[in-house]
Amino acid sequence: MGQEVKSANFSEEDFILFKDKLRKETSILKNWFENDNFVSEELTCGLELEAWLVDKDYSALAENQNFLSKIQSDLVDSELAKFNIELNTVPRKAKANMLSAFHSDLTNLWQSCTQSAAELEAKLLMIGILPTLRDEQLNMSQVSPMQRYLALNEQVLNLREGKPLLIDIKKKDELNLSHDDVMLEAAATSLQIHLQVPPAKAKRYYNASLIASALTVAAGANSPYLFGNELWEETRIPLFEQAVSVASFRDKKGRNVGRVTFGTDYEHKSLLGLFLENLDGYPILLPDVSNSLPEKLANLRLHNGCIWRWNRPIIGVHSSLDSLPNLRIEHRVISAGPTLSDITANIALYLGLSHYLANLELAPEELLSFEQVRENFYSSAKDGLDAEIKWLDGEIYNIDKLLLGKLLPAAREALLELEIDSEDIDRYFDQILVERVISKRNGSAWQKAFIEKNGQDFKAMTSAYHSMQEEDLPVHKWSL
Repeated sequence: MGQEVKSANFSEEDFILFKDKLRKETSILKNWFENDNFVSEELTCGLELEAWLVDKDYSALAENQNFLSKIQSDLVDSELAKFNIELNTVPRKAKANMLSAFHSDLTNLWQSCTQSAAELEAKLLMIGILPTLRDEQLNMSQVSPMQRYLALNEQVLNLREGKPLLIDIKKKDELNLSHDDVMLEAAATSLQIHLQVPPAKAKRYYNASLIASALTVAAGANSPYLFGNELWEETRIPLFEQAVSVASFRDKKGRNVGRVTFGTDYEHKSLLGLFLENLDGYPILLPDVSNSLPEKLANLRLHNGCIWRWNRPIIGVHSSLDSLPNLRIEHRVISAGPTLSDITANIALYLGLSHYLANLELAPEELLSFEQVRENFYSSAKDGLDAEIKWLDGEIYNIDKLLLGKLLPAAREALLELEIDSEDIDRYFDQILVERVISKRNGSAWQKAFIEKNGQDFKAMTSAYHSMQEEDLPVHKWSL
C-alpha cells in the first residue's frame, strides 16, 4: 500500500534533510548486507491485487472512499484514482497448500468486497485496463484524497519543468496524447507478487525474476485496449512507464532511466546495488522526513516506494527492532485478473520459474545478457504468447513453444521441489496454466477475440467479462 505523507508541499530544506537521512539509512542498510543481517528462512509469498469499481454500465465509478467505509478491512485500501482499490493477503510460506490457501483467501476477501460494492450499486472488476475507460475520466478531480498522490503529481511535474506527459503507444492502432497530470497511471492495474527470499540467494532470485518476466508478462497479458485502441498485449507496460516519465540518469547504453523501469543491469553482488542506485541516481520525489529511529529505514523505504521497477527490491522492517528485517522481490509485471483461479495460476508460474532459474547450477545470467532479457521483456509485453524471444541456449523460440517444451515442465518440478501440494499443482498449473498456454487464450486474447466477433462494443465485452469472472472460470474456458 502506498505510504501516506504529512503534506503535499515541501521546502528546499525538506529535500536537504531527507537526502541526509537517506544517506545515513543507506549506510545502515549497507552494514546489514555486509553482516548478513536479514531473516534467513524458506521462501514466503504475499500479494497485492488492484481492482476497479464500476457502475451498472461498467463505467469507472469514483466511490472508493464510500466503499472503504463499508468494507472496513485492513486488507483493502484505496489506490491513485477514486475508482481503484487494492486488496492484500496475509503472506504464506511457499510450500504445502499455499496456492489453494491464497485462492481461498482471495475468494473470501473478494466476496466481502463484492457485497460492499453492491451496497453502492457498484460492481468490482479485476482487469489490466478497464475497456470502457475514457480519457476525460483521468483528471485530478478523480484522485483519491491522500496527500501522497497530490504530492507525487506536483513533484513529477516539477521535475518535468511543467511539460505535459506524452503517451505514444502503437501496434495495430496508434495512440498519441498528452496529459497535464499523472492520472494516466490509474488506468493500469496489476497483480503484484511479493517473494521473501533468503539473503544468500537474493541476488539469484532477483536476476531470475528479471529473466522470468518475459514469460509471466506474456502468459498473464490482460490489457490490449486503451480508449478503444488495440495496442500491446500488455499495454500497461508502456502506459505506466510513460504516465510518470521522469528522466533520472543514463544507463551504460546512454538511455534515460525513468521512475518506471525494467532496470539497468543484473545484480552482480547483492541487492544493495539497487538501493545505492536509488540514492545516487533518482531525484527525491516525496521528502516527507521521518524522524523515527534510523534503523526503521523509513525514509529509505519511502524513496524506494517512489521508484517503480518492474521487479522491485523491498526491505521489510518489523515494528520491533529485535526482529530481523527481510528481503523481498516485488514482481509487478502481471495484469490484474482475469479470475482468481487465473491469478493463483500466475502466482504458481512466477514461483516455479523464479525458483527453477535461481537454483540452476550455472546461473542463467551468465548465459543470457541483460540487454537480451530486457528485449525479451518488451517483446513479450507487446506480442504476448505470439512473441519470439532468445533463451539460455542462444536459440530463438516462440514463447508458447518455449513454455510448453521447456519451462513449464521445469517450473512444475521446481514447485514439487518446494513441496507444494501435488493437488494444487495439478489444479492451478496443469489444468489452468498449461491449458491456457496450449490454447493461447489469456485475458488479452479473449478480449481481442470478443471484439473481433462482436464488434467494438466495449460495454458488452466488459459485461461478459465480468459475468465469467464472477464464475471464477479460467479464461481459457470462456465463451465469446
